[in-house]
Amino acid sequence: MGVTGAFTTCGDLGYPSGMNMKEDVPGTDDSTLIVWSEKYVMGIDLLDRQHRELVEIINRLYGACLHGGAEIEATFKESMGRMVEYVRFHFAAEMELLEKIGYPNYAEHKKQHDQLVQNILDAAKDYGKGGTFVPNKFVRTLRDWVLSHIAVYDRSYSEYVAEQRKKGLLADL
Repeated sequence: MGVTGAFTTCGDLGYPSGMNMKEDVPGTDDSTLIVWSEKYVMGIDLLDRQHRELVEIINRLYGACLHGGAEIEATFKESMGRMVEYVRFHFAAEMELLEKIGYPNYAEHKKQHDQLVQNILDAAKDYGKGGTFVPNKFVRTLRDWVLSHIAVYDRSYSEYVAEQRKKGLLADL
């Protein structure tokens, strides 16, 4: 992606009402936006590892926000590319699994994935055209989308997988 846009400062990364993404966890510091928790675990090892990696990428973006200056630009360029690459990789793996198990809400889940990829690509394109890029808005969008997606949509398929396993229709994934 070409890089010609302008960055603004990160400013406040406040949490939406009712959401406390940054919990008091021993061993974490102020440069961590999302603390991985067992509440995000779906019970499918491959996808759980990939979700953790998405959280780490978001935390790297947030760290760049905190440091400001040239680090924001350098880290965001690298991390936006990494996010697009990793989101596509993860979504492909997740969708392959959901198709394989005959997940009934496959189409809606895919639509959710396609929307996030498009939002990331649009942000990168706007920045590449010289638009002002607001890192905190981008980081908040990623954080909120990833965590709400895991909590709602991914939880739904994990419950479906658990039901299918209980019925003996699915082996370990």
